[in-house]
Order: sequence, then C-alpha cells, then structure tokens
Amino acid sequence: DTLLERLPVARQTPLPAAVEAAVKEPFALLTLHRPGNVDDPARLKAWCEAFAQAAQRLPVVFPVHPRTRKRLEDAGLWEGLSATPGLVACEPLGYLEVIRLQDAAAVVLSDSAGITEESSVLGTPVLTLRPNTERPITLEHGTAVLVGEPEGVAEWLGKALDGPYPQRDGIELWDGRAAERVVNALAEWIG
Repeated sequence: DTLLERLPVARQTPLPAAVEAAVKEPFALLTLHRPGNVDDPARLKAWCEAFAQAAQRLPVVFPVHPRTRKRLEDAGLWEGLSATPGLVACEPLGYLEVIRLQDAAAVVLSDSAGITEESSVLGTPVLTLRPNTERPITLEHGTAVLVGEPEGVAEWLGKALDGPYPQRDGIELWDGRAAERVVNALAEWIG
C-alpha cells in the first residue's frame, strides 16, 4: 500500500545532479549488497565486469550501499568501477528517490528482495542477482528473473531491453488495496 500511495510524491522527488543527468534516457538501476555477492573479491570483480559491460548498453545508476563500497575498496575495485563510463555510482539514496528510479528504469538489477517486490509492483523488469529468492511469487507472476551468476547479466539485460522477456499476469492482491481489505474483513468479523 505504501509504495503505490507514495508513488506520486516519489515521481517528483529530486535526485542528485549526476543521477538526474543519467535518467534523461533509458537507464538501469543497480543495487548490490548481499554477502554472497560482495564478500568474495573474485565474485565481486566478476559482478563489476558484468556491470561495466551493461553500462556500455545503457546508463547504470548505482546507489552504493556502505558495506558494498567498503568491499569494493578493500578489493581494489572502487576506483575502476566508479570511473566506468556510463555507470553513475552515488551515495545511498532515500526511499522515495529509489522508488522514483525503480519506476522510471528500463530495467532493475538487484540482489534485494524488497526491490524485487517493488519492481514487480511497478511493472519494471528486474534481474535478481542471486541464484534463489525468498520471493518466488515475483518469478511466477511478477517481473523478476533469476540471474545467479555475473555471466548471465548480458543475456538477461538484452532480453529485458529487446525481448523476449517473460510476460506475466501480475501478482494478485498486490494492488495497493490491502488496508481496504483488512478494514472490510474486520468490519465483517465484528459484524
């Protein structure tokens, strides 16, 4: 309910200048923070290479989680990644800013379950950067696909942008009307 209720405000929320410039054309939103993706320097490097390749295709906006930035710095990857043409690495953003980006993005790349859910509600294709998800409904009825390995990013990015990307029927009851249904159920129960 909150996502859809706040969407009109989010669409008007200002963004940092570098991010605002990147979102004038089709772009990808990237988030990455899970230990399985960022704690192993070799795996993190492979993800960085996949994201650099994606940035050749379209601008990639990457609000960098503090933990991820530390891992990038520790692995000696931060300087190269942040200098990648087409990739806008920025400080973490607020909820409304991220919702604005999810709503406007051509595609979202993320290992966040919450972002996967929100992107499905918004109808934005999302490449889930994990081998599994605790939100399988986003795979069955939402807009998500699993991209468990960095090597899969290019293929799925192409499908998200050019097709064929899975078309699904949407997630039942994820319509922003949960509070209304709860009130109706309580009123019926109270009698």
